[in-house]
Amino acid sequence: QVQLVESGGGLVQAGGSLRLACAASGRTFSSKTMGWFRQAPGKEREFVAFISWSGANSYYTDSVKGRFTISRDNAKNTVYLQMNSLKPEDTAVYYCAASASYSGNYYYKSTYDYWGQGTQVTVSP
Repeated sequence: QVQLVESGGGLVQAGGSLRLACAASGRTFSSKTMGWFRQAPGKEREFVAFISWSGANSYYTDSVKGRFTISRDNAKNTVYLQMNSLKPEDTAVYYCAASASYSGNYYYKSTYDYWGQGTQVTVSP
């Protein structure tokens, strides 16, 4: 069992930065692929980024490439999402997720088994 708790959300002006953190409980964190998703009001939850268990590989949705960076510290059981050059369209609740699968399409919500409660990110124009 893995429990995830996000932090770091808030209100920021366009062009600003935020760093989200997701702290995980459980001894198996370091073996899990971790992802970040977001959900804007009235929209489906969408993929943002994921990182492999070792941290060697990471992937992003096109709209955040070059602006967001996902990273992890397995010693601290924590995954991060550094968000730079934020835009109003980045406004959403951001969720971290952990996958117990060793293969699969990590762009899909259904691949993830554990979810955090979410943290609100609001970007003002």
